[in-house]
Amino acid sequence: MTTDVVLGLLWRSFWQTIWMTGASGFLSLIIGLPLGLALVVTSRGGIAEQGAINRVLGILVDGFRAVPFIILLIALIPLTRLIVGTALGTTAAIVPLTIAAIPYYARVAEVSLRDVDRGLIDAVRAMGGNRWTIVREVLIPEAMPGIVAGFTVTLVTLIGASAMAGTIGGGGLGDLAIRYGYQRYETNVMIAVVIILIVLVWGMQWLGDRLATRLDRR
Repeated sequence: MTTDVVLGLLWRSFWQTIWMTGASGFLSLIIGLPLGLALVVTSRGGIAEQGAINRVLGILVDGFRAVPFIILLIALIPLTRLIVGTALGTTAAIVPLTIAAIPYYARVAEVSLRDVDRGLIDAVRAMGGNRWTIVREVLIPEAMPGIVAGFTVTLVTLIGASAMAGTIGGGGLGDLAIRYGYQRYETNVMIAVVIILIVLVWGMQWLGDRLATRLDRR
C-alpha cells in the first residue's frame, strides 16, 4: 500500500477509536458513577443502608465484571442488534464496550467514595444535612480526585477493549491492525497502530493525572 493510503486508513481508524472510547466512556461515567454511589450509600453503615439492595447491586456488578470482554462481545450481539440494528461497525461496538465499562467504573468510583473521611459526613449530619446534601457537598467533592483518576483508568482500559472489538468487525485501530497488519502481513501498518495506541494511552493518562492532581490540591 502507498503511504497516502496507509495514512488515510490510520486517520479514519484513529477517529473511530476516539468515537468508541469517548461514547462508551461518557455512558460509563453517567451510569457507573451513580451505581458506585448507590453501592456506597446502601452498604452497612451507609447513609441509606439497604442490605438487600446492596447485595443485589454487588452481584450484578461483579457478575458482569467476571465475564471476559471477548465473550461479552459475542454474548451481547443480539442486544447490540436490537439497540443499533447491526452487530458490526464502530457504533455497534459501543454497546458491549459500555456494558463492560459500567460495572468496572462503578467499583472504581466506589473505592474513591468509601475513602471520604467519615468525620466530614458526621459533621454535615450534625448540622442537619440530609442524604442529598451529604452526597452533593461531601461525598462527590471529596472523592473527585479519585473519581477522575478512576475514570482515566477506565478510558485507558476502553482503548484496549476497543482494539479487541476489531476482532468482530468493530472498526477502529484494532480492526485495522487485524485486517491489514495481521491478515495481509502489512508490518508497517501493525507498527503504526501500536505506536498510535501507545501515544493515545500515554496522552490520556497524562491529562487525567494532571486533572486529578489539580483537583486534589483545591
